[in-house]
Amino acid sequence: MSEVTRNKLNRREFFSYLSVGWIAFTAACAGLAGMAFRFSYPNVNFEPEMDFIAGRIEDYEEGVDERWKNGFGVWMVKEEGKLVALSNICTHLGCVPNWMPAELKFKCPCHGSGYYTSGINFEGPAPRPLERYKIGLTPEGTIKVDKTKLYRYEKGQWDNPNSFLSV
Repeated sequence: MSEVTRNKLNRREFFSYLSVGWIAFTAACAGLAGMAFRFSYPNVNFEPEMDFIAGRIEDYEEGVDERWKNGFGVWMVKEEGKLVALSNICTHLGCVPNWMPAELKFKCPCHGSGYYTSGINFEGPAPRPLERYKIGLTPEGTIKVDKTKLYRYEKGQWDNPNSFLSV
């Protein structure tokens, strides 16, 4: 008997192909569902807290304190009988200036904007002074900085009693 080419599948082969096809279809649907779920799930933004406890008034000496710069984006500046919480975001393009203690100024490394310890801009392209954050005392006597409330010099808001603590 000569070898005859088969044109038909037997039942076992048919179910084998059917199973492979079904598994491929299920995997494709699961992949699409996974991508749709990931698309609808929000990305997490690890930004610093908007308010924080910054110790006690006695913890600060005259001048600039940088302990909250990296964690919360705030410089605490104590001068002329006031303690203020300055934003460490340059008002030009949003870079983070550096405190230069030898020159007693904040200097932006991006485009050279300079700020006095008070936050007033005096050199470079910065269009306005640094912003202050709301600062106050808790009932326990600790300093609370609230970054949701900004005070701007050009709007005359630095005279607001919430923009500084008298020390």
